[in-house]
Amino acid sequence: MVVKKTGLEKNSVGLLQGTFQSLGQVAPAADIAILLVASFSISGAQTVLSVIFGWIIYALWMVTPYELSKLKSNAGSYYAYAAGSTENGGFGPITAMSFMYYDITGAAFGILGLSAFLFLMAPEITSIPYLWILFSGIFTAFIITVTYLGIRPSLKYTAITGLMEVLFLLIGSIIIIIKVGSHNSVVPFEVTGPYSIGFSSIMFASVFSILDFTGSGVVTTISEEINKPKKNIGKSIVFAMILTAIAIIPAAYALTVGWGISNISSFASHGDAGLTVFSRYLGPVGLILLIIFTINSYFSNGVSKATAVSRWWYSAARDGVIFPESVGKINEKHKSPANAVIIWALLSFVLDVIMGLVYGPLDAAFVLEAGTGISIIIVHMLANTSLTLYTNRVKKFNLLKHGIIPSAATIIGVVVLYYTVSDIITKWLTIPNAVNDAYFVSFIFTIIWILGGGIIVTMHYFKNKPEILRDSGEFNMK
Repeated sequence: MVVKKTGLEKNSVGLLQGTFQSLGQVAPAADIAILLVASFSISGAQTVLSVIFGWIIYALWMVTPYELSKLKSNAGSYYAYAAGSTENGGFGPITAMSFMYYDITGAAFGILGLSAFLFLMAPEITSIPYLWILFSGIFTAFIITVTYLGIRPSLKYTAITGLMEVLFLLIGSIIIIIKVGSHNSVVPFEVTGPYSIGFSSIMFASVFSILDFTGSGVVTTISEEINKPKKNIGKSIVFAMILTAIAIIPAAYALTVGWGISNISSFASHGDAGLTVFSRYLGPVGLILLIIFTINSYFSNGVSKATAVSRWWYSAARDGVIFPESVGKINEKHKSPANAVIIWALLSFVLDVIMGLVYGPLDAAFVLEAGTGISIIIVHMLANTSLTLYTNRVKKFNLLKHGIIPSAATIIGVVVLYYTVSDIITKWLTIPNAVNDAYFVSFIFTIIWILGGGIIVTMHYFKNKPEILRDSGEFNMK
């Protein structure tokens, strides 16, 4: 076995920064501004139920990184867990391919989402051709710069602004719910009944709701830089999940009753519905604060994502899997994987601009996010299997925590994937239009990339470089 060492700066950050590394990836204010629109368009008045299902499913999935983080501290996160789960490293490449697809398409949330939000907030600027590309370029330059400067300034930024964001969303939601008064209702929590959209649609919407919480486990990517990683990584995951629930679930309900259950079908057609509800009940001050926190939320998400992507790409490049060693080069002054940050951000920017030119920034963001959702579900399913295999390998297997729970999480992932794929195919067949065609193509390309690409790459390493696979994912901070 090749003995490796970290080029990242040890003990750079602590529990607080770790928590908000995850929360920054979640970006709750931006979820409320854009991503929840997709959930409302599918599940209507039951959107809060799809959000709750999404949170429960994601919380179950978080058992895996929580348990693995106590056993292994590697910036490779899910890739490293999968690669090290077996003696031959066979799960590493396909997990890396799926994780990489999630990284590149998931950047649309910030790069295109911010542009779409600014357009919805000020429709008059949409008349200026290609202005959204300028917004996207500024966003990309910002996240490259902040992440390039190292982990301390980037996570200090996400921690301060993230805490303020959670408090604002919680307090604002409580005020809206109180002011709604007698118009509060149990309808948003009904799975069946005359006002329910149906279980299938609620489950499909939960895919987008899962994306509302996606990121709570990315704190594992700073395992080589956080103080006491085998203790603080797990705590960061738990605290981040609690904070995301506090920020998003009450807000989803507040938006539903604040808009009006009887009129909820029109929510998704008003792209600025979240702003409208906050303005209606919190006045101009609430509106301005939501706008500020939403814009900042996109930037915070971008910084957190860039931090996470660059760290696991660095780990894979260190192992020689997927990426060449040059991708993982560390900037000696700032101790950041600068090449990985720049390559990822530019690849994502080019993809998002192409998709935005074809479909417009808002629809393009949703289409790419569908592939993001499918790929991250597959990543978690692979990670669940890795937890079972790895704990068996190191003789620390616990039937409940390492067998039953990850298996249940994988089964739920299969169910969610089924409803997602079923809805995509049904709409492609019954409601032919450019966006539904794009959802279908996105699904097909996602599967080809992950399964086809993953199998081809894995077979390449097995045949030509088996020693690289055997050593992959083995680094473990003491």
